[in-house]
Amino acid sequence: MKKVVFLFLFVIGISAIAGAQQKAPTPTEIAKKNVEDLDKKLKLNDTQKSIIYSLTYSQAKEQAELVKRQQSGNVKEDDIDKYYKLQNETTKSIRNVLKGDQQTQYDRIIEDRLSGKANKKKKKGQEEEEVEGDISGLLIKPEKVN
Repeated sequence: MKKVVFLFLFVIGISAIAGAQQKAPTPTEIAKKNVEDLDKKLKLNDTQKSIIYSLTYSQAKEQAELVKRQQSGNVKEDDIDKYYKLQNETTKSIRNVLKGDQQTQYDRIIEDRLSGKANKKKKKGQEEEEVEGDISGLLIKPEKVN
């Protein structure tokens, strides 16, 4: 009887651990989310959506490969620089696709992301804010300021 209970608890523990691990988003999912987010804020036309999807998909695909290489222990010094260069190049390319006021708004969005102001959620009647970081699944709670 003890063996059955132990086996039952062991199986539940293993399944809980497996369920707790989050699957990393695919480059396709990342690109779609980026386009949706930018479309909500910048009112993109179909051509802009298509180009931005292509740019962010390429960036996400290359960065995913760099992350896999890092996780396997085959990271090179240049890989970290390459990761951020990809980000900067994609940001510049997206900005070039945008027109007039969209560029100004996009600059503000990027500035907010870099300063950590992006994705702040404030609940009604509460002082506590929750900030979702760029890394999926991690939440950063800022200190309360009185």
